[in-house]
Amino acid sequence: MERFFNTAGPQKADINYTIDPLKRFDLDEILMLVRQQRYFVMHAPRQTGKTSCMLALRDYLNAEDDYIAVYANVEGGQAARNDVQRVVKSTVDTLAEQFRGVVKSDLPLQIRDEIQQVGAESMLATYLRRLSENLPKPIVLILDEIDALVGDSLISVLRQIRSGYVDRPKAFPQTVILCGVRDVRDYRIVLSNQDIITGGSTFNIKSESLRLGNFSKEEIHELYMQHTRETGQEFDEACFPMVWDATEGQPWLVNALGHEVTYKMKENRDRAVRIIPEMIDKAIENIIYRRDTHIDILIDKLEEPRVRRVIEPMLANSEEADDNQIPTDDIQYVVDMGLITVERGKPRRIANGIYREIIPRELTWSTQTGLIQEPQWYQNPDNSINMEKLLLDFQQFFRQNADAWIGRFDYAEAGPQLLLQAFLQRIVNGGGYIDREYGLGRKRTDLLIRKPLTDRYGGPVQRIVLELKIKRGDLDVVIEKGLEQTAGYMDTVGSVDEGHLIIFDRSQEKTWDERIWHRPYEYNGRTILVWGM
Repeated sequence: MERFFNTAGPQKADINYTIDPLKRFDLDEILMLVRQQRYFVMHAPRQTGKTSCMLALRDYLNAEDDYIAVYANVEGGQAARNDVQRVVKSTVDTLAEQFRGVVKSDLPLQIRDEIQQVGAESMLATYLRRLSENLPKPIVLILDEIDALVGDSLISVLRQIRSGYVDRPKAFPQTVILCGVRDVRDYRIVLSNQDIITGGSTFNIKSESLRLGNFSKEEIHELYMQHTRETGQEFDEACFPMVWDATEGQPWLVNALGHEVTYKMKENRDRAVRIIPEMIDKAIENIIYRRDTHIDILIDKLEEPRVRRVIEPMLANSEEADDNQIPTDDIQYVVDMGLITVERGKPRRIANGIYREIIPRELTWSTQTGLIQEPQWYQNPDNSINMEKLLLDFQQFFRQNADAWIGRFDYAEAGPQLLLQAFLQRIVNGGGYIDREYGLGRKRTDLLIRKPLTDRYGGPVQRIVLELKIKRGDLDVVIEKGLEQTAGYMDTVGSVDEGHLIIFDRSQEKTWDERIWHRPYEYNGRTILVWGM
């Protein structure tokens, strides 16, 4: 039976192409922590494979036969919010069923029934203590989706786990592994009386925090090669750098791209069809446009004020100094979600190419639908885009509508760049692609428009580079630096048809006649059109 790329739920090796979950983390380190009777956290963004990895760890430990390892998802308590009684009872019920499945006995259910009169403030601890005393081997307990619990309920669960720590392993689990999106030390827990405490103070026995990473380039290649080996369908090697740029190894995105290009695109179900880069482009566009669940979750997060505080300066080309105004906890929150990447010594950046594309598109979706421009207005006879005509029209549109339209954006600081991108997206939709590069500290946004000139895969493609900058300081200095950056980006892209530098002047003391202009510049043998907005 042919296997498939998995885009929903834990991996099943019999039906899904799979990277061995036990190889995605340092198994030796985890086994050492278990032997040392430690309690620790495994955290990673959603849909990165935490559940698959923890189920594999459970099965590995049970096969070794030194422990009774049990996995339990406590997300069911989320609906009860701060109702501690309901959340603790739900957690105990979930544990009882999971323990019964592992030990093949009704003992876990019997113990649960015996403690029903115990108060919620100690029911979970009592249950774990009774289990540990009555089972023949030490317990390793894996609690998944722990951060689905909130407020008083989360505090109660964490405190009850902590309360038995000194009695492990004979009278309490030897090891507890908490799994979630965030490290427990970073939880900001709002109690029912609106007091805020941090997770570390309620779970200070935690000795380690482990983060599950993305796929490596080698793992992406191996995953896709499983498809090739089993079906005979080949991937052009040029596809793999594109998959990496689009996903940077985010597991759901990697699988979604594989599934899209080999199955959802029906013409490619013929396994004699070789997967080529243009097909990867189309698959990326399909995923973004369809807004699968993973994408929808990401989009919802953009509306949160703490996410906006982190993302908006990146879209707006803000100066690095602005970084000091963003709370560290907000930055860590967005990192834990997998939206941005922070590397030592480098500016923050959006985590991968697909997210870089989704964010401005989503923020400008309603604006795009409100624009009347149609692609054919700017189409040359050879199907290429007449970019000079397009930007002249955008200048006029910007002059007449900037204040009103920019005010519609939630991310107002990035309004001019987002408005231009909405204008461009409207033009290329259905017949081209926009690649975007931006991030805090770059002080500009790089856009590459790629417009296929025919419907044939591998046909000629128009490539246009646009550099977007906010005028800060002397205009001549901004132009000189911008020309250098635009030419550099053109060199990086290679085979570019034209380059444009767009400078937004937001100084209110200037008239529109002073701000709206365009003229060509020569730089290192290239002609670059510079536009004032």
